[in-house]
Amino acid sequence: MDQRTLTLWYDEPATDWETESLPIGNGALGGGVFGGVERERVQLNEKTLWTGGPGSAEGYDFGNWTSPRPHALAGVRELVERDHRVSPDAVAAALGQRRRGFGAHQPFGELVLALTDPPAEVADYRRALDLSRAVASVTYRADGARYTREYFASAADGVIVARLSADRPGRIGFTASITAPDNRSQRFTAKCGRAVFTGALHDNGMRFESQLQVLHDGGTRTDNPDGTVTVADADRAVLVFAAGTDYAQGHPTYRGPDPHERVRRTVDAASAKGWHVLLDAHLRDYRALFDRVRLDLGHQPVDVPTDDLLRGYATAPAPARRALEALYFQYGRYLLISSSRPGSLPANLQGGWNNSVTPPWSADYHLNINLQMNYWPAETTNLAETTEPLFDFVDALREPGAVTAREVHGGRGWVVHNETNPFGFTGVHDWPTAFWFPEAGAWLALHHYEHYLFTKDEVFLRERAYPVLKGLAEFWLDALRVDPRDGTLVVTPGYSPEHGDFTAGPAMSQQIVRQLFAHVVSTADDVGDTAFGAEVRAALDRLDPGTRIGSWGQVQEWKDDRDDPTDTHRHVSHLFALFPGNAISLRTTPELAAAAKTSLTARGDGGTGWSKAWKINFWARLLDGDHAHRMLAEQLTGSTTANLWDTHPPFQVDGNFGATSGVAEMLLQSHEGVVHVLPALPAEWHDGSYTGLRARGDVTVDVRWSDGAAREITLTTGQDGPVTVRSTLFGGHVRLVDARTGHPTPTHANGDTITFTAHAGHRYTATAR
Repeated sequence: MDQRTLTLWYDEPATDWETESLPIGNGALGGGVFGGVERERVQLNEKTLWTGGPGSAEGYDFGNWTSPRPHALAGVRELVERDHRVSPDAVAAALGQRRRGFGAHQPFGELVLALTDPPAEVADYRRALDLSRAVASVTYRADGARYTREYFASAADGVIVARLSADRPGRIGFTASITAPDNRSQRFTAKCGRAVFTGALHDNGMRFESQLQVLHDGGTRTDNPDGTVTVADADRAVLVFAAGTDYAQGHPTYRGPDPHERVRRTVDAASAKGWHVLLDAHLRDYRALFDRVRLDLGHQPVDVPTDDLLRGYATAPAPARRALEALYFQYGRYLLISSSRPGSLPANLQGGWNNSVTPPWSADYHLNINLQMNYWPAETTNLAETTEPLFDFVDALREPGAVTAREVHGGRGWVVHNETNPFGFTGVHDWPTAFWFPEAGAWLALHHYEHYLFTKDEVFLRERAYPVLKGLAEFWLDALRVDPRDGTLVVTPGYSPEHGDFTAGPAMSQQIVRQLFAHVVSTADDVGDTAFGAEVRAALDRLDPGTRIGSWGQVQEWKDDRDDPTDTHRHVSHLFALFPGNAISLRTTPELAAAAKTSLTARGDGGTGWSKAWKINFWARLLDGDHAHRMLAEQLTGSTTANLWDTHPPFQVDGNFGATSGVAEMLLQSHEGVVHVLPALPAEWHDGSYTGLRARGDVTVDVRWSDGAAREITLTTGQDGPVTVRSTLFGGHVRLVDARTGHPTPTHANGDTITFTAHAGHRYTATAR
């Protein structure tokens, strides 16, 4: 793997956090490296540092109604039945309430390194982020020496680490300090090179602490009365930073022990190891995930700063475009590894990076696509471990969600609506177009089921996935209503996200519930819950499927045929069944697939960053690689900042993850029960290879292709049993060899597919004879 093709680099420092800083992270902690010479800044984040929740100055009610409304929901349903369309304002007036104590993710502060003797001039400046190592760096020459700064966030040791060095002795001198917003109490101390910052947020009293250990070789180190630490005339210095809060993921208090001992132990242990041991542990931990997937699009290293490469993308030669596309794909994987590791919260709207006390949309967890999109690439790009924080988060929603199901909806099971926070906000607020989305939990549970399909982990299915699915199915068994127009079961009031009026049975609502019920039915017998599976099967048979073809050949967004062919709204929610669902398929439901294409074409190629990312996946599922590639190009040219973050605008990390997922869908699909190799390969990627992408059924796939066709396919199977593979390679005579035995493996051919019996742990390679 050529390191040059996996590096973001720039020839000047960052001046703007959102568009230029380089992100590092270990799941719990995040940093944004600016690379200033005289005054370095590293934006610091700890993902659990939030205002709001229990103890908030505004009060907190989990979004549940603060006074009884015994007939409110029934009244709205009656309006929908009578008028067929009810305005969001009217529904919000009946069912919503002012949001109190929701809170927002908070910046922890900034690490500032002020040089004691800054150079008058610098040369050969370079600021970089090496994705192959998850290490950010700054290098420059000044006063006859070459200076290097290196930064990484270690999940292995729970710290952010920095090293400052020069190729001449005695040249390192700086004062290290932590600065923070004024919405908290603050106490700074320094002793033995350990800068300690403690305090509590004014809003909710959440306690926090950071410790920064400054280590040096040569020179002197001084603890200052203001809590800063100064290093002078050193050969090199290492900084070890850890932070924590007293947040705990437990309803109803969401508080745990003071973070002091945990932070102290973390910094003590990491500081005792030293730079080289810490770096080695970080690289082993990170590479065990990142190196699983390699992608070669026939690109070559491009010796151009990344911002210039992005700016010139539209008119660049094809190899340069492919270099940026491959980098962008791997950057999405890097961001997911960096923002979602076991032991902390899942990636939020900004992943975990934030520089504002009032970030856009609170940097929260939006559940009408955004949190779900964050995890679209987790399974396909071989990062299944990153889903653990998501599953923990969903588990933590079940208890407060049961209260909301009972008090707001009057039913069993559990529910969560359009957005939530780390404090179990499962109820409603009063923004008319974004307060009501009880389908959110069922959409989240799709990730549980997909994890099972990709891993075939029966213990996970039985102990984690199925209880989540069942609780949501119980909710919907109670919440669905009979549509008097045709006798089907429908979601009412239902709302197609951020678009139109409230109705009964909008397409997305029906498609999500249908997917949930189908997953319960397919697994209930396996976990010994046959009776409940039968109950859900009976409801599924009566459920409106939410897939209708309208008067101009479109998939209807609503049950009534009223889609406007000139509507270019950014949401294309009624195509959930195409992606991430699987009820619309070019092969199994060709009429619906044609209608989906009509809907997509009408909506156009515009939209916000995450919207374009979704369309990459849509077009890939329609097996139109060139259009999927066009959407990737649209995202790069119109919705990507200089540091390759997705912008809505403003910055939202979901578009990065959605685009990475889309590229994977262009290269490999398996949602139809068949491992489909190169299903939507664009013409521009005529030669290339990949290793390590994952297919459902616990199959890992490596492919080499040329002239737009697969030449070699290797499948590593994790389970015993039949595997079916589709590729143009199988249109002719094929040889499939088991690498373990060296013997040919019998296959059954059917057009462009072959089926063979696999053995767990074996590796099979198919080539043309």
